Amino acid sequence: GEFARVDDIEMDVRGESKLFFCDPNRSDQKGRIEKNHTLIRDILPKGSSFDNLTQEDINLVCSHVNSVRRASFNGKSAYELFAFTYGEELATLLGISKIDPENVIQSPRLLDK
Repeated sequence: GEFARVDDIEMDVRGESKLFFCDPNRSDQKGRIEKNHTLIRDILPKGSSFDNLTQEDINLVCSHVNSVRRASFNGKSAYELFAFTYGEELATLLGISKIDPENVIQSPRLLDK
């Protein structure tokens, strides 16, 4: 499961990082992250293996998920808010790019090769 290798995830090449978890059944502690989870699951349905995903695949999924316009962001996308706040250069360094709304794909076919 997603919590099976917490110790491995918390260790990185420079030392240690910390993971924090919400209490069970407390969606109020998650802020807006649940929307991202839903959008990711549109592309990678529950039961999908992540084992063969490349970094390029992950960047593609993140680019599409973060390019979806949301009413909660006043019609802007998460990408647009991030780029406005931190700059497009940082988004590019992170491997995330803006996808025009008419080209956003929110289904498993995004990763069809």
